[in-house]
Amino acid sequence: MFDEFVLAASTAELAAEPRAREDADAVEFRMDLADDPLAQLDDYGGELPIIATNRAAWEGGEAEEIDRYDALSLAAADGSVAAVDVELAALRGNVPAGEASLATALRETAREADVRVIASVHDFESTPTVGALGDLLADAAAEGDVAKLATTATAPADALSMIRATHEATAAGHRVATMCMGEPGRHTRAVTPVYGSRIGYAPVDAADATAPGQYPLATLRELVDGLREGTSKNGTRSSLP
Repeated sequence: MFDEFVLAASTAELAAEPRAREDADAVEFRMDLADDPLAQLDDYGGELPIIATNRAAWEGGEAEEIDRYDALSLAAADGSVAAVDVELAALRGNVPAGEASLATALRETAREADVRVIASVHDFESTPTVGALGDLLADAAAEGDVAKLATTATAPADALSMIRATHEATAAGHRVATMCMGEPGRHTRAVTPVYGSRIGYAPVDAADATAPGQYPLATLRELVDGLREGTSKNGTRSSLP
């Protein structure tokens, strides 16, 4: 998984999966936003593979208890789950004491189950320089199978920085998923896949967006496919793996 671009439909209700099938390649299951998430996984009979996310409150989610790792470990053992999302700050030990060991143990559990690990970083205030973005992507790629980086764009220059960092990280051989949150960077969700980003996120229902600036699922599918097809025909992606 993630050898090619994957469009993930974000939802806290796995029962919504049938509505996503026409446009999505996977479902991002926001366990931190869900009611009884483990029961939902047990009952899941959908066709799309699952990316399990149990986002910590300190990184913009609603999971406030450290036992979120237990839930993610159980999710990794579910045959429908193809990837789990783990915060880079936890893997690197840059969070309250005790989380690093739990995060790395979760990573090992996932890999033993042949489940991919997305090492994620979210910046809800700004977009760093291109060099800093590149360093974050390299760090996340070293910790996970995919380096996810979502920053907040406050000006068009921020979007350009993310696009350039995506291109450079991909050219360096890293598997990345990149985007800018906020209106000035909204278009990066459609554009960064042209430069190598491997995962896009969009809500199953537009009213239930899980991050600022998300496109509706069908819209993002159309935009990404149109842009990638056009640039492929023009040969502009030939240098990207």
